[in-house]
Amino acid sequence: MSILIINIKELIQVRENNVTIVKGPDMKTLPTIKNAYLIIEHDTIVEYGPMSDYVDYQAEEVIDAKGKMVLPAWCDSHTHIVYAGDRSQEFVDRINGLSYEEIAERGGGILNSAEVLQNTSEEDLYQQSLKRLNRVMQLGTGAVEIKSGYGLTVEAELKMLRVIKRLKKESLATIKTTLLAAHAVPKEFKDNKKGFVDLVVAEMIPEVAQSKLADYIDVFCEKGYFDLEDTERILTAGKEYGLIPKIHVNQFNAFGGVALAVKHKALSVDHLEEMRAEDIEALKNSTTMPVALPSCSYFLSIPYSPARQIIDAGLPLALATDYNPGSTPSGNMNFVVSTACIKLRMTPEEAMNAATINGAYAMGISNQYGSICRGKKANLIITKEIESYNNLPYAFGDNLIDKVIISGKVLD
Repeated sequence: MSILIINIKELIQVRENNVTIVKGPDMKTLPTIKNAYLIIEHDTIVEYGPMSDYVDYQAEEVIDAKGKMVLPAWCDSHTHIVYAGDRSQEFVDRINGLSYEEIAERGGGILNSAEVLQNTSEEDLYQQSLKRLNRVMQLGTGAVEIKSGYGLTVEAELKMLRVIKRLKKESLATIKTTLLAAHAVPKEFKDNKKGFVDLVVAEMIPEVAQSKLADYIDVFCEKGYFDLEDTERILTAGKEYGLIPKIHVNQFNAFGGVALAVKHKALSVDHLEEMRAEDIEALKNSTTMPVALPSCSYFLSIPYSPARQIIDAGLPLALATDYNPGSTPSGNMNFVVSTACIKLRMTPEEAMNAATINGAYAMGISNQYGSICRGKKANLIITKEIESYNNLPYAFGDNLIDKVIISGKVLD
């Protein structure tokens, strides 16, 4: 299949050389070409440029994008999109004054989701998750990381990972998989956290690695969940089996998890609502990507990640949704980009770099995704007619997407 897009008002995130990460002051730069064309063959961007350089090309499909923008599809590097049911009652409980921690102490939260998932068939779980994945693709997400972590038993975690593997096989989206067995301590291990960590290290990680069901290993490093010692054990075990670390850290408390992640060469550290000066220092000169999840802060009414401090320190930053039933029941990256501008004081250029190239980096795929570059995969958003790309974060309640192209195919 070949596609020719002509008369593009502005082609956004154009990189002549394959940039795979954008840091600090460079995040304010978003290269574009006005009045442009772009050619896709199969699933790959093969050519682009200004319309003045266009030479007649016979494509199977021609899209006239007059008045419209074209940009890379969003790269969402942190989701929990495979889950069963919902937690809408907990939403009401929070409105009535209970905190996230209080709900968890009453048996809600992650443990609630785990119980529902354990009692849901694998086929039903797949169908629920597929609907969510299709919705986020229609909203412009072309690459997505999906975590386990709502199983909390060996069999239920494997069930989740098999569902993710099936989504990866049967969907056009690019999917990376993370084992997050250490998401919470199950009820049956309430007074024996070490026993559960032993189970994760001795049984879950080897089984998942042998079955090749995950790319990454993750831990909810947080007070009341898994401490630094637990986290180090699990990351070390995962690395021995070839699983690369990605860590939930500094969501409610900052106590050294960022430095531990850097020590283990984590691909990303995610959440970062609570940050200390030493956390920012630890990230300097590392290969670890900080990831902000502003939808989670919005939904839980907790602090937002200090994006300005992170970027102004010369660091990169990625944006992701944290799509999950308890703290972010939305996978809309357009809202994330808007919220980053409104609440994190990021410029539109910074937010779009964070949601494309840097989001791809946080999944280990920025060599193939996240920018308009010859030879990169054709995951693209075509907007409706808009004045400038500033409208994308500015009009936060509008759907400004006209078409989405994933793996070189226009979504229905």
